Amino acid sequence: MTVTMTSGWSAPERPPVRTGTPETPETPETPRPPRRRNPLALLMLLADSTCVLLVVLLLGRDDPAVGVFAVSVLLVHACVGLYRPRLDLSVLDDLPQVLGAAVAAVGVTSLVQTATGLGRGAPSALDAVLVQTGLVVLARTVLYALRRRSRLSGRVAHRTLVVGCGGLGQQLVDILGSGEHGLLPVGFVDDDPRLPAGERTLPVLGRIADLPALVREHHASVVVIAFSSAPEHLVVDVLRGSQGLDVEILTVPRFWQVTSTHRLVHTVRGVPLVKLRRPAFRAATWPLKRVLDVTASALGLLAVTPLLVLAALAVRPEVGPGALFRQERVGLDGRRFELLKLRTLRADEREAATRWSIATDERIGPVGRWLRRTSVDELPQLWNVLRGDMSLVGPRPERPFFVERFSAEHADYPWRHRVPCGITGWAQVNGLRGDTSIGDRARFDNHYVENWTLWLDVKILLRTVGQVLTAAGR
Repeated sequence: MTVTMTSGWSAPERPPVRTGTPETPETPETPRPPRRRNPLALLMLLADSTCVLLVVLLLGRDDPAVGVFAVSVLLVHACVGLYRPRLDLSVLDDLPQVLGAAVAAVGVTSLVQTATGLGRGAPSALDAVLVQTGLVVLARTVLYALRRRSRLSGRVAHRTLVVGCGGLGQQLVDILGSGEHGLLPVGFVDDDPRLPAGERTLPVLGRIADLPALVREHHASVVVIAFSSAPEHLVVDVLRGSQGLDVEILTVPRFWQVTSTHRLVHTVRGVPLVKLRRPAFRAATWPLKRVLDVTASALGLLAVTPLLVLAALAVRPEVGPGALFRQERVGLDGRRFELLKLRTLRADEREAATRWSIATDERIGPVGRWLRRTSVDELPQLWNVLRGDMSLVGPRPERPFFVERFSAEHADYPWRHRVPCGITGWAQVNGLRGDTSIGDRARFDNHYVENWTLWLDVKILLRTVGQVLTAAGR
């Protein structure tokens, strides 16, 4: 297995967490680790490409529809995870996905033919599915056999740290030490090892808070999390703080003896290992988030400029000159920027920086209240998005005074700053706006960070539009 967690984003790496509560970083930028290729995934892609090429040659080299089928197969294979690195290599485990991918590719080809009239008629669906599936199964059987031989011979052995020096940790070391999974355990990491020194087959290299430094020192590319004596919140914070490392993290689920397994769970001799999801900025689709931001914010500014002009003129009698309200906020990795809003209230800068909510302030006039209720006052932030200060979707940025206060009160709060802040977010569309629980907001925001997908952004935007249309803003 070749591990890879590479970055598509150049933010500074968060320093190791040693107290269980991360600091809001304001550190100079440091280079990200180089992008590491996944040879096994590339070999599987090459094998599949060879198979679809043979399908084209065997079933109709002159038929464009067969070419559509071939390309569709590769795309479906990627979508269902047939190129992901795995500890347990099994053609029989792959077979349902391989067969389903061939059937799906036939469906895509039929749709393209119906829409465009492409080709003179593809070969029979049964022929295409059987030939494609047979070739892929044959290729993967050979490839997996060669890979197992490389693992057992030691040519593929990824250095691995095992967090948790107890009975389960030692069991994992014994299992992985066989070499059949391509991992090479080099030591334990634990604060208070439960296993006596005489029963350990590997040394304890350090404490859990030192995990990022130990990964670098021992050139580890895999970390396996078993059960340790350290508090759970400390382990969580250390793992969050390790997101800048080029390392794959596998964890034994709680109650693993009764945990059902599936294709996305690694299994080593009956012990399930769940791979922690890549940080959002390491996802292959992460650059598309910025494309969406730039496109939507540019078009949005063009569309709403007349509305902003009218709103500024309408609210001027209530707030006086100066249509825009500028306020310092904290964004990605603790960086500060100037957020723009339409002014809805006369207020001095000190009050604006330290007062939590003005939703019930009697100084807000009817126009200002309408602007706030419909979220029209937030539209100038499209300029912040276009500039790159913010994203359309992300945790809402807060003022430095409150970031410092909430970080001291809620251990999870600083972790919101791992991705760019947004005009709207997962917490906001779930009703956490205005004077609501900060702990709940931090939990929703961190859920967004750790489960980000491009579709989640789209879903949040659609729900935000619905809330704006129903004046559910405030």
